[in-house]
Amino acid sequence: MANLTLSVDEQSTERARLAAQKMGISLNQFLRDQIERLAGADQRARDAEAYLKSAGHGDSGGWKFNRDELQRKV
Repeated sequence: MANLTLSVDEQSTERARLAAQKMGISLNQFLRDQIERLAGADQRARDAEAYLKSAGHGDSGGWKFNRDELQRKV
């Protein structure tokens, strides 16, 4: 695990520490979670894009949607 050094003013740090404490975690854990989410978001977007490309556009086999029939099925 890499160490990261940040420069943040004391008031912001204290407010962030209190907010994290209200969530039941340390400020360090909160920041670690946020960085991991940020890093993982790009991978999730690529995974979603790959899924959508592989899913195709669907095929109704020529069936036409009928509003009345759909309402009865709901």
